[in-house]
Amino acid sequence: MPSYTVTVSTGSQWFAGTDDYIYITLVGTERCSERTLLDKPLYNDFERGAVDSYDVRVGEDLGDIVLVKIEKKKYWVHDDWYCRYITVKTPSGEYLEFPCFRWLVDEKEVVLRDGRAHLPQDDKTSLVKQHRQKELDMRRKTYRWKEWQPGFPMSIDANRHKDLPRDIQFDSEKGVDFVLNYSKAIENLFVNHFMHMFQSSWNDFADFEKIFVRIKNTISEYVMQHWREDFMFGYQFLNGCNPVIIKKCTKLPEKFPVTHEMVSVSLERDMTLQEEIEAGNIYIADYEVLDGISPNSTDPCTLQYLAAPICLLYKTARNKILPIAIQLGQTPGKDNPIFLPTDGQYDWLLAKIWVRSADFHHHQTITHLLRTHLITEVFAIAMYRQLPAVHPVYKLLTPHIRFTIAINTKAREQLICECGIFDKANATGGGGHVQLVQKAVKNLTFRSLCFPDAIKARGVDSKEDLPTYFYRDDGYLVWGATKSFVSDVVHIYYTSDEAVQADEEIQAFIKDVCSFGMQDFDHCEFPKSVKSREELAEYLTVIVFTASAQHAAVNFGQCTTCPDTQLPSAVTRASPPAECLPGRMTSLLSLPPQLYLGMYPDEHFIEKPVKEAMEKFRKQLAEVTSSIKRRNDGKRLPYYNMSPDKIPNSVAV
Repeated sequence: MPSYTVTVSTGSQWFAGTDDYIYITLVGTERCSERTLLDKPLYNDFERGAVDSYDVRVGEDLGDIVLVKIEKKKYWVHDDWYCRYITVKTPSGEYLEFPCFRWLVDEKEVVLRDGRAHLPQDDKTSLVKQHRQKELDMRRKTYRWKEWQPGFPMSIDANRHKDLPRDIQFDSEKGVDFVLNYSKAIENLFVNHFMHMFQSSWNDFADFEKIFVRIKNTISEYVMQHWREDFMFGYQFLNGCNPVIIKKCTKLPEKFPVTHEMVSVSLERDMTLQEEIEAGNIYIADYEVLDGISPNSTDPCTLQYLAAPICLLYKTARNKILPIAIQLGQTPGKDNPIFLPTDGQYDWLLAKIWVRSADFHHHQTITHLLRTHLITEVFAIAMYRQLPAVHPVYKLLTPHIRFTIAINTKAREQLICECGIFDKANATGGGGHVQLVQKAVKNLTFRSLCFPDAIKARGVDSKEDLPTYFYRDDGYLVWGATKSFVSDVVHIYYTSDEAVQADEEIQAFIKDVCSFGMQDFDHCEFPKSVKSREELAEYLTVIVFTASAQHAAVNFGQCTTCPDTQLPSAVTRASPPAECLPGRMTSLLSLPPQLYLGMYPDEHFIEKPVKEAMEKFRKQLAEVTSSIKRRNDGKRLPYYNMSPDKIPNSVAV
């Protein structure tokens, strides 16, 4: 009697094991096996982290095994089970791999295909075609679009994390980590017993700086020592946690009437301001998007304010970027003066703090929340709706969207919701952050997510002009390595541009992102189809890069280059340019949570060419890491935010 050896791998995360009954059915091209209970006498099957083997005996050979059906039935009470993979050894000695990486809940069944990736046009038999379609039909019912706020990119149709499909919820330990992040920040600062003291304002700058005594690393310490200085203020625009604002100034805007006489003392080259502009030495940071945003009024006892400043920056002969003029509003006038380095020490310092406060709001709400978290969720939902697990692009993307929907749902549930952390910690709370996203979406085009295009559009692509713009330099390297890897994978499965055009699932995925995820906004300019392997590779590179490197660049710097008074000014409590130090409790809540680095958690690809492409990718990234390390050696302000060995795969890992 023929016998098949079935090996089952249970996940190692908390509560992955089960005491429920597990049944298996092998589906071959000739016939199916009987539904078989996987059970060993006097043995505790399917424990967390276990790899168990079982014999499945059949009356006749099943032919080529094409599907494996796994069923879970209740033993006493429903006990969820996480299955990593199934392998099947046939009577002829052939090994077949069936990746799963899913939770089986209640009495759910899962039907698996072998681990080889297949395009839809590659499937020839009705059996696998039906399985593919059935999986997508179920996914589209499970993963539904919902508009959380008007004008936002679409999100998942779930109000709470516990309402999400089990497969995309946090693992238990990850969920606990999320909940504890803010309490850890408070605890680490030794203030648990003194919370009543933090409702008042800080008395002076030195008093404020005391809360950062526990943030100990060489970069943050250097920043704290020099945060008041102009060179540090300018450096933040290049390599801080919001390095996407600075633009080359080719013409002074009429709303910012800076004259040569105002700034001549700051210019070094014996040139007029106009000549400096023409020589490419003048840069600008404009926070116009904050103009008209309603400040937080959730606490009637505390008036809060927002500024929409414009800052002019000058590249010195030694290639430092220094501020030379600041206007705190968008409309010039007597009540909106232009501040200069020649003004009084504290006038100039407070003007810079207002700029850093505006930068904080732009960073948290637009650069971080909208342009990494929310946009990655759009790609994730469309992937689940349009790409089955057997599709190579699903296998490519799934590590990079891991837990994205979960962390975003938690954010909508706890952070950016009414009375959430944003309302307590930010001057844009109470609805201002919603307005800010709605305005910023109008500038969220697909090309603006392509790293090289975004750099070039701001006129900061020249290494000769800005030799210390490490965000740009490292980003180019990581983008190049990522695109090379993605292109390799695309070319393994698509033999021609015509094959891309013939892939109905990938075309549906691209269209779903634009037409539903981005709601066909006239201004978004997302493609509705891809016509070539090059276009597809670039599109997928945007997704992988946004979820990994771009998120790392704008997230991890919060605990190193920006633990200063300027950035945690999440709430300003007097109108500009008056004294505006934030409340103590507000500053503590502005501390960013620690996110942990991660690896690719599961092996979805089994084919040798893809594994070789992965190894090539790892070697390229290792070279980039080494290059960055060499560049950083000996620097007082090393830049590691885009070092590949510090970039997690997704926004939530």
